Amino acid sequence: MKTEINKILQFLHVAENLKRLTRHSWLSDGRRESVAEHTWRVSIMYLLVEPHLGIQVDSTRIMKMIIIHDIIEALVGDVPAFDTFDEDIKMLKIENETRAIEDIRKQLDNTVGDEFYHLWHEFEAKATDEAKVANALDKLEAQVQHNEADINTWLDIEKEMLYMMDRHVNFNEFLTQLKDAIVEEGAQKLAALG
Repeated sequence: MKTEINKILQFLHVAENLKRLTRHSWLSDGRRESVAEHTWRVSIMYLLVEPHLGIQVDSTRIMKMIIIHDIIEALVGDVPAFDTFDEDIKMLKIENETRAIEDIRKQLDNTVGDEFYHLWHEFEAKATDEAKVANALDKLEAQVQHNEADINTWLDIEKEMLYMMDRHVNFNEFLTQLKDAIVEEGAQKLAALG
């Protein structure tokens, strides 16, 4: 029992990095967003959209995927989505993240570590409805955050990425409509800029 408690505490100390690790996104008050804050709001988004999805999904599995999808960043940091347009950066990100989830699995060395490992790979593969929903919300929340931030924090590529979210939601009518509303908000923000 003491060994398991020590593993839990050691892993919580690693996970604390997600509170300190900032993403490229900015908050409406001008502060950088932490990875933990992003994950928390993706979780809230799921609770809000779940009744409207119109498909049968395992909510516990989705929440677990949302909670652990960025856990690898505690070890390897955050790579903004726009950086992965470069194939070399994308491949390095995949290698580093795969190694990180393997390290997490070994560090926990129990059924929880195995579950984290499998859920993370399921999330990345986007092959199940649960993974598709979790991934879609991950992308949509990032855009909501951009919409809330000062327009001066938006890079030119992020102005283009506003219109690139279809592939993340095209499997679900409700998520597509949510994406449309988020895009409309962002487009209004861009239009106000002139």
